[in-house]
Amino acid sequence: MQRLGILLLALAALAGCDAAIAPVERTVGTRIVSLDYCADQYVLRLAAREDIAALSPEARRRYSYMREAAAGLRQVRPRAADVLALEPDIVVRSYGGGPQIAGFLRRSGVRVVELGYPRDLEGVRGEIERIGRELGREDAGAALLTEFDAWLAALSEAGHKRPSALYTTPTGVTAGEGTLIDELLRAAGFSNFQRRGGWNPIPLERLAYEQPDIVAAAFFEGKNYHAGSWSAARHPVLARQLEATPLVPLEGAWTSCGAWFLLDAVEALAAARRGPG
Repeated sequence: MQRLGILLLALAALAGCDAAIAPVERTVGTRIVSLDYCADQYVLRLAAREDIAALSPEARRRYSYMREAAAGLRQVRPRAADVLALEPDIVVRSYGGGPQIAGFLRRSGVRVVELGYPRDLEGVRGEIERIGRELGREDAGAALLTEFDAWLAALSEAGHKRPSALYTTPTGVTAGEGTLIDELLRAAGFSNFQRRGGWNPIPLERLAYEQPDIVAAAFFEGKNYHAGSWSAARHPVLARQLEATPLVPLEGAWTSCGAWFLLDAVEALAAARRGPG
């Protein structure tokens, strides 16, 4: 609407029209486009389906948690020209379209909602509330928050003794204190085998003489995962640990974005901690 008003003014000026034409004010719109699969998840969960003009090309991929809900919806490449052709009112993005696209879209009159990168579960709660508000769907956000809190409360584990868990990715990286993965392990009732903070290579030297109680292994099927490449995840020390230690497989879709479905990973871990029955 704002772009239409600007166009009318320009046409009037070219025609030599003396009458002032007031630009049309943008009202809160309902045409929503998301530019990457993390944005897809929030849009699919919080927006009304009829308000979704398009999703990213990754919306149906294996690592997209809401991939089934994306069926039948249009997809668009995260390119400014393609996105503007859809005349969106709101564009939601995390990284889609690169660092310059947000500013370009805003200058074109489109409201851009950018996802944050929560580092803990409280940060996830904040994102749910904020994105619901940004999309004009406060009720949907509040409902999801209630579901999230109830789910987390049901998974909470009491007790002083916590078994240890080592998180590993196909590229041989693990997560320590100060990461969202660390908080997921603790929420499930585990201590983190990785003592060093942040993201680091798997501690192979320590694994040679010390063993975690479980290994939480993330699996990704994305284009950036090359099964034939070497990484610490293929080292014989870790291979022996994987043979001797209970393994909890975590789908890449559960931990690929900072969103409510991280609790699927917590649930799988908590179930492993409780054991059979």
